[in-house]
Amino acid sequence: MAIYQLTKTQKLPSTITEIWDFVSSPNNLKEITPDHMGFIITSNTGPEKMYPGMIITYKVRPLFGIKLNWMTEITHVKDFEYFVDEQRAGPFKLWHHQHKLQQIEGGVLMTDIVTYVPPLGLLGSIANTFLIKKQVEQIFDYRTIALEKRFGRFVTI
Repeated sequence: MAIYQLTKTQKLPSTITEIWDFVSSPNNLKEITPDHMGFIITSNTGPEKMYPGMIITYKVRPLFGIKLNWMTEITHVKDFEYFVDEQRAGPFKLWHHQHKLQQIEGGVLMTDIVTYVPPLGLLGSIANTFLIKKQVEQIFDYRTIALEKRFGRFVTI
């Protein structure tokens, strides 16, 4: 079983409170997900903010326009610092996503660490090489652009 990990960082010129308020609300997931994925939340997420044990279900088209059900659980939350979501049902054998925030001079450093295992064993590993890895990277590239549109581009002097 091959295990893959993607780490992405982004600096945003905002306060940690503004960034946390945005990223910790399930209602904002659609805004930072590429339109072609057809992301739709299907669960009643209840409160505006994520909490440990929260289950979020949604429909998504990750590959070839095939609509899939996906369920994640928010397993850990430390306000203004991090939260973790883990797939409970969906297209991956394993999906563990850490969202970390850190106040830095001039803004916030956001770090996403995704650890995943594709389905289908060896076939999934081959698919990861040619398709899945690129798809996951494109999702986070889109997220970078969407967050820059919302919060601005971090400028280093």
